[in-house]
Amino acid sequence: MLLDIPTIALIIVVLYVLSAIKILAEYERGVIFRLGRVLPRPKGPGIILVFAPIDRMVRVSLRVETLEVPPQDLVTRDNVTVKVNAVIYFRVIDPIKAVIEVENFRYATSQLAQTTLRSVLGEVELDDLLSQRQKLNIRLQSVLDQHTEPWGVKVALVEVKQVDLPEQMIRAIARQAEAERERRAKIIHAEGEYAAAERLAMAAEMIQRQPVAIQLRYLQTLVEIGAEKNTTVVFPVPVDIFSGIKAILDNLARATAAKESPTAAS
Repeated sequence: MLLDIPTIALIIVVLYVLSAIKILAEYERGVIFRLGRVLPRPKGPGIILVFAPIDRMVRVSLRVETLEVPPQDLVTRDNVTVKVNAVIYFRVIDPIKAVIEVENFRYATSQLAQTTLRSVLGEVELDDLLSQRQKLNIRLQSVLDQHTEPWGVKVALVEVKQVDLPEQMIRAIARQAEAERERRAKIIHAEGEYAAAERLAMAAEMIQRQPVAIQLRYLQTLVEIGAEKNTTVVFPVPVDIFSGIKAILDNLARATAAKESPTAAS
């Protein structure tokens, strides 16, 4: 059965309308070019009509995209060669600019991120690169966002992932950290000795004013030794006793010498 011309024309029109129906997801927008000129507003989400060949649609995703920057060799401000890689999170906020202002906004953002990473991190010293990571991330994000704004791209976050150092630099940093810890340990030890000396001086002054306090300390020491059931007891003898004995011996010697002197004279 042959179809007449109106039926054929109707089928062609129906097929053309069905092919013109496009469905865009919630996170997608369609930039429509009509006879080569872009429409002022992007289409979507939902069902839209694209009448080819008059219209041409470019799909643009509005989701946050992740871009990993490959490792970059750079020289820091203090002439240390390091290898740094990073990750960038960005999204399209203006689909029309992302299509018109740049040929491929993903590739352009990737190349811009690599050059910005080398230029910004090359202006800081190695210590700042290792310790001020958050501040450098904010600076990188600000520079990238400023350059990608005309493309309708918003850089949301930049994170420096890893900093690879040469082996000799790792050993030098380890030696520096070890020396720093030794310096801190010596300072802490000296401060403890100073505090202990101050306390001992205060205790000595107190014992000097109250001599009976030293006897109480002796008794307390004996109690502590006896509690451990030791067979040997070390009892401290004050130096003053030896001084007293020496004074008595000196007095006896002088008295003996005085008695022998008249006898020798006679």
